[in-house]
Amino acid sequence: MNLTDSHAHLNHHDFQGDLSSALERAAAAGVDAILVPGYDLSSSRAAVALAERFPQLWAAVGVHPHDATSLDAEGRRELARLATHPRVVAVGETGLDYYRMLSPKEVQQEALRFHLDLAAEAGRPVILHERETRGDLVRVLSGRQGLAGVWHCFSADLPAAGAALDLGLYLGLAGPLAFPRSDSLRETATKLPLDRILLETDSPYLAPPPHRGRRNEPAHVRVVAEMLARVRQMPLAEIARRTTENVRRLFPEFAGPRDRAEQEE
Repeated sequence: MNLTDSHAHLNHHDFQGDLSSALERAAAAGVDAILVPGYDLSSSRAAVALAERFPQLWAAVGVHPHDATSLDAEGRRELARLATHPRVVAVGETGLDYYRMLSPKEVQQEALRFHLDLAAEAGRPVILHERETRGDLVRVLSGRQGLAGVWHCFSADLPAAGAALDLGLYLGLAGPLAFPRSDSLRETATKLPLDRILLETDSPYLAPPPHRGRRNEPAHVRVVAEMLARVRQMPLAEIARRTTENVRRLFPEFAGPRDRAEQEE
């Protein structure tokens, strides 16, 4: 059984002291491939550097909506350059976040459009963040031809899931699926098409039980997989296989060590 963590910020400073140990724990839990998204320019550079260093890691480059005001012309040029790197399989994390409103709404939307244009030009999917945007994310995405991407850390309701699926998006399920008060999200997860679900941790955030209050890390994506297997009444190995296949379908360049070994045989 091999699992994929489709969203882990191993470029975050929380991992500076023990990244190798975290990767060893991930491998022991059956996680053999991890996607590391950027959330600003420096973390995007770091994601690429990590992907060059560790064969089980792949990178995405982008600027989180919180930092949309920092995305100037020079930064856009650098993201465009990074997006062509052979270890970069996606553009993001981008999107909209009206909960904290750390960047003005209009600036967030304009930055999102830039990322969508960049993804189209680079032939890469997008990794989307959404929090309390009152439908604006779907409105910005609507009408985009050939849109491919994932609504990461999805925790909205079934109608929002339907809108995302209609746009062609995948849905990333993370630690909140296992939170005690997430009954509605678990109910939604039983109704999603399995071929459109990705698993993730959003490390170092949102650690699932029994790790709440501690740093999240890729090994804990197994907890998310176990919860999805439980609510869908399916074998864990089947959940692992299907969700890993979904990652490979959305990010065609993405391959874990086992994939590359098979390709070389």
